[in-house]
Amino acid sequence: MIGKRVDDSFRLFPPFYTDFGKNIHIGKNVFINSGCHFQDQGGIKIGDGAFIGHNVVLATINHNLYPENNRKNHYAPIKIGSHVWIGSNATILQNVSIGEWAVVAAGTVVTKNVPPFTVVGGVPAKTIKVISPEERGEII
Repeated sequence: MIGKRVDDSFRLFPPFYTDFGKNIHIGKNVFINSGCHFQDQGGIKIGDGAFIGHNVVLATINHNLYPENNRKNHYAPIKIGSHVWIGSNATILQNVSIGEWAVVAAGTVVTKNVPPFTVVGGVPAKTIKVISPEERGEII
């Protein structure tokens, strides 16, 4: 479906929907749950160990607001870092990067970048918690 080999550790529960497929890059140990919709014309990169919940939408396409531009499409990538967890029914919009070990709560709409080790939720996404070095087991 994406036109390239994926690691044997990759898991996907169907159904899965994409409008193109060739612009999706998947790391190792990635899990994508059922019902996801990926608009990948702008490019989607999913890092190692990412978990993506039911019915998640990754939308790399937007439309121009101004009538004189006739709703022209704009494409921009989505980058999901390693070990990110995206909850069910979340929507990630174009030109967004989600940092490693971040968590996107179920139902969240992400319109801006999410830093590493950050939990976001809501519409639009807001920071709920930053996971401290102590909580993630780092020696400081």
